[in-house]
Amino acid sequence: MFSRDLGIDLGTANTLIYVRGKGIVLNEPSVVAMDKTTKKVTHTGNDAKEMMGRTPGNIVALRPLKNGVVADFEAARAMLRYFILQARSVTRISRRPKVVVCVPTSVTEVEKRAVLEAVVMAGAPQNSVYLLEESKAAAIGAGLPINKPMGSMVVDIGGGTTEIAVFSLSTIVMGKSLSTAGDKLDEAVINYIKREYGVVVGDRSAEDLKKTMGYKIKSDDEKSEVRGRDLVTGLPRTLDISAYELNTALEEPIRNIIEGIRQTLERTPPELSSDIMKAGISLTGGSALLQGLGAALTKETGIPINIAPEPHYCVVNGTGKVLENLKAMREMLTTVKTIKL
Repeated sequence: MFSRDLGIDLGTANTLIYVRGKGIVLNEPSVVAMDKTTKKVTHTGNDAKEMMGRTPGNIVALRPLKNGVVADFEAARAMLRYFILQARSVTRISRRPKVVVCVPTSVTEVEKRAVLEAVVMAGAPQNSVYLLEESKAAAIGAGLPINKPMGSMVVDIGGGTTEIAVFSLSTIVMGKSLSTAGDKLDEAVINYIKREYGVVVGDRSAEDLKKTMGYKIKSDDEKSEVRGRDLVTGLPRTLDISAYELNTALEEPIRNIIEGIRQTLERTPPELSSDIMKAGISLTGGSALLQGLGAALTKETGIPINIAPEPHYCVVNGTGKVLENLKAMREMLTTVKTIKL
């Protein structure tokens, strides 16, 4: 069913696929639309995301992954099969490829098996699927020298998890996985507007507001428009949300990320901490694109924050680099040999 080797960034918000020798061939939302009566997936990826919040009663649009791990197995399997077929349609892929899939650092053995089983049932050869920690993939994709005897640090803020890790000699010396990430930032905006104005806004509206305003980069009185539904009247309502209000909404989740970075640094050996102070912290993941976030992290930690080029592609590009040098990097990978299908 396949062809060349594949790298899969199976993210809570988006799934990206890298084909060895070809590069990134797919980048779609990790969303499926399912018929509640037949339990069959009707739409996947971009088409399904367009349906979120707009579906009829018998159709539900959902994310099969939560915090970077499989939450709905059947939906995840169907989504992966669709994405792999999409990748196959745009490039030649061989029969028994090796497949590298990224997972959060804190993933349990049961969760590993769920990811592996979903990928195998989507068509991958069982003994050729490997797992790679997201923090390692992000660091490799960002070009950090994690194989050298010196300290390197990455903070990968994705949709479902924030992966914080300090590396030396290709090993995670200190690491932390947080459930506070891009989705929690959107949720904080939604909850603030609901609490303060009695208006419900959708995930996409909250995300657009966050992208438009950024974090602590505009004067407090600057405003941006957002539309939602009034909880009292049930009618549509338009609000003007100020930069001050958005910063207030985002303060707690961003504070959680800052605290996670501090806790990791506190447990890092002094020599490695010294290296990190000189080289800085590499910021990756889609939420690294939030304007003003890097400056806020630098101010709070006292360490330079380097936003990686194309930070939202670092994880999948990291899988690609591993695939290109699989023999040399095989020790970074893990797999579960026996899966009962």
